[in-house]
Amino acid sequence: MKRIGILTSGGDSSGMNAAVRAIARSAMNAGLEAYGINYGYKGLVEGNIFKMESHQLDGIIDRGGTILYSARFPEFAEQETQLKGIEQLKKFGIDALVVIGGDGSYHGALKLTKLGFNSIGVPGTIDNDIPGTDFTIGFDTAVNVATEALDRINDTATSHQRVFVVEVMGRGAGDIALWSGIAAGADAIVIPERDYDIKAIADKLTANREHGKDHGLVVVAEGVMSAQDFKEKLDQYGEFDSRAITLGHVQRGGVPTPKDRVLASRFGDYAVRLLLEGKGGLAIGIHDNQLVATDIIDTLENHKHQTDVSLADLNDRLSF
Repeated sequence: MKRIGILTSGGDSSGMNAAVRAIARSAMNAGLEAYGINYGYKGLVEGNIFKMESHQLDGIIDRGGTILYSARFPEFAEQETQLKGIEQLKKFGIDALVVIGGDGSYHGALKLTKLGFNSIGVPGTIDNDIPGTDFTIGFDTAVNVATEALDRINDTATSHQRVFVVEVMGRGAGDIALWSGIAAGADAIVIPERDYDIKAIADKLTANREHGKDHGLVVVAEGVMSAQDFKEKLDQYGEFDSRAITLGHVQRGGVPTPKDRVLASRFGDYAVRLLLEGKGGLAIGIHDNQLVATDIIDTLENHKHQTDVSLADLNDRLSF
């Protein structure tokens, strides 16, 4: 093995640059060449590929987003397009590809693996919805951003005796809602993985008010419904002077937390070490703070991310 390709795909997440840096520098440290691929799978097929130099990696560990950019490219679902991508990799003499991204990005790596090209997936998504790992790159930063926003909203809720319904990102997973909601002392957290009763939440807010708490905070994962829709349903069961807020893409960007920088560095270095050992077709992850690598085909086709719904039970016991 002489050359490793690196691409980022799908939604950006803080810490992706730290992973790019780790993969490239670990490869260079082992005497290999690292090639960056701009604009994800689209850039791969178009041959937007360049040799990375060490100085290009200076000062990126603390930068949000991705220096390799990203682009939606649904055409990569077609085998003919995938084969064009492999042709480009061979044209540049690239022996293996490391893909940093979420579910869609992983499926691209899965397709390449099935076609015989050695690909490794590194989990980079704020949603934390990738099977085979406890945490993904960018999740911790997104939770920090969401928690800070919820803390600010709580101040206003307290000052004006209002109930705020706040929608956070996460696609079909409720992890951001759970972690930020607990950290902010939310009265209720609503996630796709757990049944909910809007009337019961309204009754809880009413009971809290009767016991002296004249404001409220409800955190809703985007996979459930919009904040506005939830607010309108909630208002049917009480007079809450409620407001709906959607945090949106602010959760994706910004300076990555130290935890995300270290996690990304560990993932990137581990991916290269596995490739040097002749291993591929893998999905990188972390379990009980130990790095793990699972077969990417088995991981995606036979497993699903498991949200820790016991955290919602914990919040129910604490929020009154």
